[in-house]
Amino acid sequence: MFFTEITSIIAKLEPRKVRLDFDYRPIILASIILQGCNPPERGEVKIADAMPQQVCLDVLPSPIRLDKVSGIIGSNDAYPEERPTRRVKLDAFEIDAVEVTNVQFQSFIEATGYLTEAEKIQPGFDVPGGAVFIQPTATHPSWWRFVEGANWRHPEGPESSIIGRETHPVVQVTLDDARAFAQWAGRRLPTEEEWEYAAKAGADTLYVWGSEKSPDGNEMANTWQGAFPIQNTREDGYHLRSPVGCYDPNAYGLYDMIGNVWEWTDTPWGSPGSNPVHTIKGGSFLCAENFCRRYRASARQPQEIDFSTNHIGFRTVKTAKD
Repeated sequence: MFFTEITSIIAKLEPRKVRLDFDYRPIILASIILQGCNPPERGEVKIADAMPQQVCLDVLPSPIRLDKVSGIIGSNDAYPEERPTRRVKLDAFEIDAVEVTNVQFQSFIEATGYLTEAEKIQPGFDVPGGAVFIQPTATHPSWWRFVEGANWRHPEGPESSIIGRETHPVVQVTLDDARAFAQWAGRRLPTEEEWEYAAKAGADTLYVWGSEKSPDGNEMANTWQGAFPIQNTREDGYHLRSPVGCYDPNAYGLYDMIGNVWEWTDTPWGSPGSNPVHTIKGGSFLCAENFCRRYRASARQPQEIDFSTNHIGFRTVKTAKD
């Protein structure tokens, strides 16, 4: 198993007559044609020189404490894996108000000398690197490519950089990389239940902010606009990741719980120990109206724990003392 954005969809081919209400079978067929059912091909990515540092928040906000609660997670109105809704009881915890940024992760690396998984030899490729999204072309139809030298410092490959992206969420991190940072910071990764409760912030609408994805034409999160994977109109102003905090926070004061990058949780997908995948939440800049549609708090997806991409990051939590 490699990339699960397709495999989680093709588990069943019948259209979902739900509030998401679209027939994604043509998208599945297109993805099979484009990807050829193969792992990402090797590739190179050409990136323009780094821009001046982009910042949406002058100061990163402090973590938010959420008291001991009983809350509803899941959805009966979307993808099957989100069903059924259920009530969970959670002890008090605090959660990062923003995704862990490049500059925060750099502090961890400098303090510990930690080497991320993408900086090590990758089985099957025999070089270090990670997966990078690249819009497909006639000559390169796969939109995921393994790029030698892609890592947290160079998210799209050796010619890319985090210079100017210091406040962007760190990516090209595996589950163990995220856990290592959290342990160093005296924290941990959230469970899926904690993450979803925090993201919903008491909302019971399809989207955290209401019933429409783009109310009055305003984009509420960093997602994909246009026909994925070929056309990206960038109506939200971003081609890839955005700095943290560029969109309004939810009712709990948490930024970017939806879109920008998927986020690791510490919850296995399926039965614990049954397969090496964990649950990621929140969707990313690659989620579009015609593909994925997982820019919702209840959305969930499996992800291989030992392979990194340029659209998955994380945030941390800490059990709060009464």
